[in-house]
Amino acid sequence: MVLETAGEPLQPAELPDPVPGPDDVLLRVRACGICRTDLHLRDGELSPGHLPLVLGHQIVGEVLAPDAAGLHEAGTRVGVPWLGWTCGECRYCRSGRENLCERARFTGRDIDGGYAELTVADARFCLPLPPERDYPDLQVAPLLCGGLIGYRALQMAGEASRLGLYGFGASAHLVCQVAIHQDCKVYAFTRPRDEAGQAFARELGAVWAGGSDETPPQPLDAAIVFAPAGALVPAALRALAPGGTVICAGIHMSDIPSFPYADLWRERSIRSVANLTREDGTAFLALAPQVPVRTTVTTYELARAEQALADLRAGAFEGAAVLTAI
Repeated sequence: MVLETAGEPLQPAELPDPVPGPDDVLLRVRACGICRTDLHLRDGELSPGHLPLVLGHQIVGEVLAPDAAGLHEAGTRVGVPWLGWTCGECRYCRSGRENLCERARFTGRDIDGGYAELTVADARFCLPLPPERDYPDLQVAPLLCGGLIGYRALQMAGEASRLGLYGFGASAHLVCQVAIHQDCKVYAFTRPRDEAGQAFARELGAVWAGGSDETPPQPLDAAIVFAPAGALVPAALRALAPGGTVICAGIHMSDIPSFPYADLWRERSIRSVANLTREDGTAFLALAPQVPVRTTVTTYELARAEQALADLRAGAFEGAAVLTAI
């Protein structure tokens, strides 16, 4: 399924089989998660690296042809995340911050991704996955972005005992479980009057769930904003205790409206999450079975990728959406 023009529906296409380079593995795509970043690219809110483009960066793949270095053998199941390549030379790469690499390339934006039957990926950036008996393809796919970005955002929250999650979708429903595992009380914020979403959050262990226009019963030590709505940032700031932090976890967000300095005063802060590192991936995928993190998934056949994106835009499902290989 190919994005030929930003802002237009994905189109089915027959493309030549991808040819791996010496550092690459050739993969048969077994499943691919749907991410809001895919939707931003499809809608033209983010610029694609090239067109036509194959979206998708939560890829569960089976190695068909290994890389020259033999990092992943044929038949191995691996995960392909958003971060697809870094230079290894810039000051960010040399200081353990490859997520900020000046020349980074991203799966499903610069490198054709997983809305396809076959794809290639740099073997060095493919992540080992937990055993399939614990995490089948459809359940592990959402961990590769929603889980990883949520985990990185949670690390930025520090030792928050009261955590707010704004936008209770694919990422939030995963990080909620990790936060509770770490003895944190979770306060979930959904679209106003989304009673089903609030009930879902409570089922996963949130101590409180309400609309994003509501005030939580206790001040928050940190809040993670997953929804791409800039107006939620001042709202989250107002919900914070002194010294608290708002973490913006999306790659794209509408403009943040102005707000009085009093909302930021008393050492409150705002931070953003940019991409992820391979270390994030290794750490989170090792932690997930210990929690254990469980994914709630709605599946779509590959040919229905455009419908999956439309349903994501409309908030029509709980948890995450995953494309199957059919």
